[in-house]
Amino acid sequence: MKYLSIMILVLFSALSATDADAQSKKLQKATFGMGCFWCSEALFQRLEGVTSVRSGFEGGDVANPSYEEVCTGTTGHAEVIEVTYDPLKIKYDELLEVFWKSHDPTTLNRQGADVGTQYRSVVFYHSEEQKQIAEKYKKELNDTKAFGKPVVTAINKAAPFYVADSYHQDYFNKNGNQPYCRMVILPKLEKLEKVFKAKLKH
Repeated sequence: MKYLSIMILVLFSALSATDADAQSKKLQKATFGMGCFWCSEALFQRLEGVTSVRSGFEGGDVANPSYEEVCTGTTGHAEVIEVTYDPLKIKYDELLEVFWKSHDPTTLNRQGADVGTQYRSVVFYHSEEQKQIAEKYKKELNDTKAFGKPVVTAINKAAPFYVADSYHQDYFNKNGNQPYCRMVILPKLEKLEKVFKAKLKH
């Protein structure tokens, strides 16, 4: 009986550890810079498995920078989105696929009319696994000349993330009728719906 009790305790401990491990793996973070964060946020919000998206700044030298400071290009920050996602519903490499197909990763410090280091193409990785997946993916894009020109996306270790002011959050959903949203963001969303229809929330 004592032996049975010990076995039950050992089994229960193992199950608890597995359960804790599953919980720790449940939600993960991914951080991407791909130009204006208003556009990026609107795209990733629509993906199945993405639970939240926050717009902010990362990779600079100044603590708690303002949007105005980042816009000068002097703080070293990139406009980024911090994506919280469920890896059981969407994998990191699927997020990377959306990232690379939704902006031009061959232009250094530029996306369309937006010019400056704050608009650079960058992946901030949160684990060694994310780093390896991103580097492998980038190499494949360059080896196959997927974009015709070299991919210049930086792959950097995650740095302190500073969330942008509340009026930057959920921007497209709140300001969809503004000219910028209609002219710049809407075409990106239409492309997303064509290319990644199977990955979108229903």
